[in-house]
Amino acid sequence: MSKILIITDAWEPQVNGVVVTMTTIVKKLKERGYKVDVIHPGLFHTFPLPNYPEISVAWNFWDLKKKIEKSDPDYIHISVEGPLGLTGRHYCLEHKIPYSSAIHTKFPEYVYERFNIGLDVTKGLLKWFHNSAINTLVNTKSHMKELKKDGFNDLVLWSRGFDEEVFYPDKKGGKGNYLLYVGRVAIEKNIEEFLKMETSLKKVVVGGGPMLNKFKRKYKEVDFLGYKKGKELANIYRDAACFVFPSKTDTFGIVLIEALACGTPIAGFDVTGPKDIVIEGENGSLDKKDLGKAVERALKVDRTKVIKSAKKYTWDVSTDQFIESLVSIK
Repeated sequence: MSKILIITDAWEPQVNGVVVTMTTIVKKLKERGYKVDVIHPGLFHTFPLPNYPEISVAWNFWDLKKKIEKSDPDYIHISVEGPLGLTGRHYCLEHKIPYSSAIHTKFPEYVYERFNIGLDVTKGLLKWFHNSAINTLVNTKSHMKELKKDGFNDLVLWSRGFDEEVFYPDKKGGKGNYLLYVGRVAIEKNIEEFLKMETSLKKVVVGGGPMLNKFKRKYKEVDFLGYKKGKELANIYRDAACFVFPSKTDTFGIVLIEALACGTPIAGFDVTGPKDIVIEGENGSLDKKDLGKAVERALKVDRTKVIKSAKKYTWDVSTDQFIESLVSIK
C-alpha cells in the first residue's frame, strides 16, 4: 500500500484544532490501509515558543532531510508553516518533488493580533509558502473565496468531522444553564469579548493558553475549567445553554460542530468559519457587531433541530478529501 509522509509543526501533546485534525486523519488513513509517517516536533530538539509555552518548536530541523529520505514516501503533505514545514518545502522544491499543503488558520490575522505585524507582509509570506504546492487544502468556502481574492492558487476544500461515539445530544441538554467557550485562552481568539459580555447566565471556559492566568484574575466570576477532552468535554457541551464562539480569526472551528453534535446552539460573529456552519435560527445565531444579541437569539433555537446540521460533517468525508488532494511523487 502507498506511503504518505506528513510534515507538521503541530502535533501532540499540543491541544488545538490542527492537532485534532491531523491525528484523526492519520488514524483514518491507517484504517484504510495506508502507511503513514509523521515528522513532528517530538522527533527533534525543541524549545517552547516565547509567550506560548504550550507549543514546542523544533530547532535542529536540518535533520529533516534524512528523515524524509528514510521515509521514502509516495506522497508528501506539509501541514503547517513552521520550521519543519519551511524546511520540508525547501527540500521538496530543491528536489523537484510535488507536495500538498494546508491552510488551517488565518495566520496573518493571528500574527497581527499578537505582534501587530502588517497583514500585507504575512499574507505575502503565506502566499509564497503555499503557492508552490500542487494543492492547498482550505477549510471553508468563505475562506477559499478570501484566499483566491488575495492571489492564492490551487485551493481544495477540506471539511472536518467529530467523533459520533463521544459527541451526541441528550434530551436533557442545556440543564447547566450556562454559556460555554471551548478553545485557547489567547488574544487572537477574541475571548475577552465573551468574558466581558453582560449576561445573567454563568460563563464557563474550557481550555488553556497564554492569557489564562491574567483572565482568571480579571474575571473571577467566570469558571475556568482548564483542558478537558472526551466524554467529560462532551458532557460540558451538552449541559451548556449556548456555545459562544467570539473568534474572528478561525477558518472553521472543530469545537463548533462538536457543540452542534451535542445539541447545543452556537452564538458568534458573522465571519469566516462560523458563517459557513451556523444557519440563522436553525442551529444558532451570528451578529456582525454584537455578540450579546447573537447569544440572545441562539438561546431561542430549538435544540432538537441543532443536531441535524452536524450530521454532514464526518471524518470519513474529510479523509476522502485529503486523499484526493495528494500528488504522487513516484
